[in-house]
Amino acid sequence: MPIYEYECTNCGKIEEAIQKISDKPLVECSHCSGKLQKLISQGAFHLKGGGWYADSYGKKPGSASDTSKKTSSKNTCEASTTSE
Repeated sequence: MPIYEYECTNCGKIEEAIQKISDKPLVECSHCSGKLQKLISQGAFHLKGGGWYADSYGKKPGSASDTSKKTSSKNTCEASTTSE
């Protein structure tokens, strides 16, 4: 469930509330009974473990697996030219 932040327009205190998206927003400050205004806050998330992000997203040509393929094909070409 998302955590929403509200600021009181009267006393300036900030309250956090864990609410469903379908819940109605809070309207009254619990400290002074003033009017609350919903704040826009920065969200955060953390990708853990393997998966598309860790395994393949953002890999550029020339990564470790690509260079090993190029090296092995280069060695094969050199071996064939030196034996001729």
